[in-house]
Order: sequence, then C-alpha cells, then structure tokens
Amino acid sequence: AGPRREAEVRYLDVRQSLLRRPPAGEESLILLDGKHEFPFSFQLPQEPLVTSFTGKYGSIQYYVKAILERPAAPDQSVQTELQVISHIDVNSPALLTPVLRSQEKMVGCWFFTSGPVSLSAKIERKGYCNGEAIPIYAEIENCSSRLIVPKAAIFQTQTYLASGKTKTFRQMVANVRGNHIASGSTDTWNGKTLKIPPVSPSILDCCIIRVEYSLAVYIHIPGAKKLMIEMPLVIGTIPCIGFSSRNSSITSQFSMDMSWLALTMPEHPEAPPNYADVVSEEEFSRHVPAYPPPIDCEEQLCCPVFAYIQEFRFQPPPLYSEIDPHPTDVEETQPVSFMV
Repeated sequence: AGPRREAEVRYLDVRQSLLRRPPAGEESLILLDGKHEFPFSFQLPQEPLVTSFTGKYGSIQYYVKAILERPAAPDQSVQTELQVISHIDVNSPALLTPVLRSQEKMVGCWFFTSGPVSLSAKIERKGYCNGEAIPIYAEIENCSSRLIVPKAAIFQTQTYLASGKTKTFRQMVANVRGNHIASGSTDTWNGKTLKIPPVSPSILDCCIIRVEYSLAVYIHIPGAKKLMIEMPLVIGTIPCIGFSSRNSSITSQFSMDMSWLALTMPEHPEAPPNYADVVSEEEFSRHVPAYPPPIDCEEQLCCPVFAYIQEFRFQPPPLYSEIDPHPTDVEETQPVSFMV
C-alpha cells in the first residue's frame, strides 16, 4: 500500500457561547441540579455549500457539536450530523440539451474479420433527478458473425484529490438489458427506460471530492471487447418542468376547444324514428320554416356548428316508397352482368 494522503476543506465554522458570562467577581457560573435547555440558532452562509456525501475514500459532513467546559474536570461533548443539499436545477439550458454519440467496431481475430458492429445512442437531456426514468434511443446494427447483446447502465464515479494525487472509485448503480441481436440483424431502442435509483446528487464544485455520473450504452460481443458509448449525466435536485408544463397546457387547450361538443351532443342519443311514424313531406313542410331561425349568440354558444347539428338532429329521414315517384315513359333495358 502506498503512503496515506489526506486533504480537508472547512466550509463552515460558527461558534457560540450558550451561557452568559459570570458576574464580575465570580469565577464561574453555577447551575442548580436539574435539566437546563439553551436554545440557539445560526445562519448558514450565502454562498452555496457542497452537498453532504459519504463515499468510498472520503466524505463531506456537517455537524453541530456542543461542548460543556467544567473546571477541574474533563470537558463533555456531544455532536449531531446535519444534512446539507446544494440544489442543482436541471432546467438550466446546459442540462436540457440532448446528448448523441455513435461508434463502430470491427469484430474478428487476427486476420479473420467477420464484420463491423455499429452503435448510436441518444438521450433527450443531460440532467435528471432521482426516481426519473431516462428514455434511451439507440440503433444497433450487427454485421458480424456473432450473437450480440445490447445493454445500458448508469455509472457513478467518485474522484478524490489530495496532495496532488488522484484516486477514483467507479461503480454501477442501475442497468437494463436488451434483446439478443443475431448476425445480419438490427435493433432499435425507441425510448427504452432506465430508472435512476436513490443516489447522491452530482458534486461538481468541491476541490477535493467530485461525484459524477454517466450513462453507458454498450454491446457485449462474445470473444471480443465490448463496444461502449458513454454519455455525461448530471443528477440534480430540482426536476425538469418544461415537458410537464407543456403537456398540461396542451391538455387544457384541447379540453377548451372540445367543450362545445359536450354541450351540443346529448349523452344518450335518441333512437331513429320508425318509418311508419314519420309524417308526410307536405305536413312537415307546413311546420318547418324554409330557413332555421337565427340563434341568439349570447344565450347559445355563438357557434354555427351548433345550428347545423340541431337542424340535422331534428330533421326526419326521407320517405320510403316502393313505387318510383318519377317513372319514365319508355322502359329502358340495359344488360346487367355479375362477377363472382
């Protein structure tokens, strides 16, 4: 093992005295037997603090420590940890931009190559939050002679810097597997989802500890190194509201535009009348005016379609008769042919 290297950065150091000073002439303040409570508060600095984190080789911790000083006796102390979160808004333009990568690999052994395997992948944006499902768009083409398997995973990379040296720790936090792709075949991921598990947000503004994420889409090739595409990923704390607000506005606009339909069409349409119950054409013409009366726009919906629907709904069906109302003087005979 190499030499141990350490680094420390202090972000906050606030000290308060919870007991008032003893009066003049007295050396110390004497508390009577019993329970004593001393409320206190302090203001966090305006500049952003780094998010609390506990990693493989280091941690970022905030805590409150109370010390009781006693004359001629050892000090007593107790401390409790505070969780601090530095917010990352994924609605920033830099985190809303899509990420696209593509790569190709020749598969073979020595001089015997079987063909290339190509991969292209895309994610809609760079920033996501815990619990979100990342839709992955990918195209895989297998021109090799082997059976390949596409996969996707989220990796967390912890980087520690101390005394000019760097140490990293990388681990997989989530993964998903695709279907096998035979030789000469292709496959498309049209939004295959990979859910983000509960992980620490990205830490990018600390000089000794960094926590970064990436989304890797890779292909397992038997007998060869895997083909991998890695896209940067930022885990934030403020979720994206662009798509949800747009969907809600579209939904409200659609319901507003289609509201007239619910008012004009009945919930249970009437059954069509029987032909025997329909009045004659002459009687109907005496009761129905040639033109429909004008519609008051204030009382109705001020929509011409409403008038057309009303006229269509209450007009009786045409009269039925087996006798031709317009017979011809000369009977026309025409050959009729049937095709089966």
